[in-house]
Amino acid sequence: MASIALSASAALLPLKRNSGAWSKLFPFSSKSYLSFKTCRKNRFISFAASNSSGRNGDLVVTSEDESASQTYTWPDKKKPRICILGGGFGGLYTALRLESLVWQDDKKPQVLLVDQSERFVFKPMLYELLSGEVDAWEIAPRFADLLANTGVQFFKDRVKLLCPSDHLGVNGPMACTHGGTVLLESGLIVEYDWLVLSLGAEPKLDVVPGAAEFAFPFSTLEDACRVDRKLSELERRNFGKDSLIRVAVVGCGYSGVELAATVSERLEEKGIVQAINVETTICPTGTPGNREAALKVLSARKVQLVLGYFVRCIRRVGEFEASVKQPESGAIPNIAADKNSDKYILELQPAIKGLESQIFEADLVLWTVGSKPLLPHVEPPNNRLHDLPLNARGQAETDETLCVKGHPRIFALGDSSALRDSSGRPLPATAQVAFQQADFAGWNLWAAINDRPLLPFRFQNLGEMMILGRNDAAVSPSFVEGVTLDGPIGHSGKVLRRGN
Repeated sequence: MASIALSASAALLPLKRNSGAWSKLFPFSSKSYLSFKTCRKNRFISFAASNSSGRNGDLVVTSEDESASQTYTWPDKKKPRICILGGGFGGLYTALRLESLVWQDDKKPQVLLVDQSERFVFKPMLYELLSGEVDAWEIAPRFADLLANTGVQFFKDRVKLLCPSDHLGVNGPMACTHGGTVLLESGLIVEYDWLVLSLGAEPKLDVVPGAAEFAFPFSTLEDACRVDRKLSELERRNFGKDSLIRVAVVGCGYSGVELAATVSERLEEKGIVQAINVETTICPTGTPGNREAALKVLSARKVQLVLGYFVRCIRRVGEFEASVKQPESGAIPNIAADKNSDKYILELQPAIKGLESQIFEADLVLWTVGSKPLLPHVEPPNNRLHDLPLNARGQAETDETLCVKGHPRIFALGDSSALRDSSGRPLPATAQVAFQQADFAGWNLWAAINDRPLLPFRFQNLGEMMILGRNDAAVSPSFVEGVTLDGPIGHSGKVLRRGN
């Protein structure tokens, strides 16, 4: 969630259903819902898809016994079958791109979108849930709404195993009858001709002892709602008291900085926010203009920057444990452990010479450091011919057309892909990249099905935007070198992004 896609932002954020922007963004959408009916009788399961237009999908799955997995039956046995795993920017927009292209009747593909959530989440706006600027439905519409009146089917499910059969050197294009199969956690088996991996990533909380147990990630709609509830709980608990709410934000990339700015604005004088980063600066990959604008906002809101430190461990303060004495440089008074609420200890280790170890106490720890791709396991696990080539981060290695190397029928986008730019640097894990890749993936699927040459993906950096509160934002457009719009002017760009 580092930099925000200007193109995706301008196109996607107007999610008010009665506005003209909504219909322009999703021209196939209506108020109808895509519903799935499931019944289980005598070892039989059926899935039916329908919408207000009266079109039925005839999605039928059968099994011989209760314990066996069921096989998804595509509506048409002759048309190409495309399975898209993940409904983020990459997955959803690939599906919509496929829907917008012109196809011959016998080659128009059947598209199945699978995501673990029933809602598409516009993650760059999750911060605005904490500031109360938006409601959940505005930034998280249901896939059923977005895909109504399209030919795209949607399943809410998780991916368990992937078994590709298009590996080069074993099955050539003439010998391969299908691309492979996907096993979902529900037991449903989906056979596909073409596969799109766009599963995103999840926070990496297992690198520091105590992080998984006590830190709050901020990556999904559920994460944002959980943090909002926790802040409300702390605000109620401290109402009318002199004690401050202490929030520690681990990580000062774009996500951490935006989170620290939003929380500090919400708490005002009722709390104090500490932002911890292993680097000696904030937003090390950001533009200088955005970094300077963020520093100005954080300083004005008295956010304490703890730079050059990494968190060694996080632990809960015991019921009878005395409060940890804060260092004088932190300017934070001691707090006795509250019997009725949890407080946490963060042990910090210096990452550079000349700094001393520190110990902080917090009511809430927000974690924005590290992520790991959500690629599924490949079956069979010991057969290298089936394996997807992965980099050290667990992302699929792709060629410049977004095809996974060695698997011509699998495309990978966003966090699932390890593609690099023209200078050899890995592409950032941003909505902007995934949004642009979806356009190319949709076109290249069309080209592959129609025996046309595939296009190489070229990322066009349109700039970066940071949300720094209700009336603060920073925008650095790439087409005007060295220019950053911040404060009220930058905020006006934020308003345009929301479509207000």
